[in-house]
Amino acid sequence: MPTTTQVVISGQSKPGVLAQVAAVLGEAGVNIKAFSAPEVTGTGKLRLLVADLDGARAALKAAKIKFKEETALLLSLKNKPGALMDVAELLTQNRINIKCGYCTPSREGKRAIVVLTVSNTNKALALLQDQSLDEF
Repeated sequence: MPTTTQVVISGQSKPGVLAQVAAVLGEAGVNIKAFSAPEVTGTGKLRLLVADLDGARAALKAAKIKFKEETALLLSLKNKPGALMDVAELLTQNRINIKCGYCTPSREGKRAIVVLTVSNTNKALALLQDQSLDEF
């Protein structure tokens, strides 16, 4: 089970923030594979998975857009009711907090690609590797 690096941009929730980031990355030829932009009042966090992390870093730095990076779990779950519940319950039972999560169906639609940031990535990886993701 792989992990991935997310780009995290913190800032004021206001019109144009996502448009600016998308423009900077698009002009640099960096494809956004997934993103999370939850509804917030005040300051929020935009999380992005990109096809070219080095390209994104360079483009955002050149545009003077401050960002951080965080490790996230990248899970491929069965696209069926209860799959996410099983993962969430396993993490809960082991006192691992899910700090952020979002998903998208895979190309063929049989699996769901789930991105999770958790309070203890290494422990979560060990737990989930002990389980077969085919169970989920």
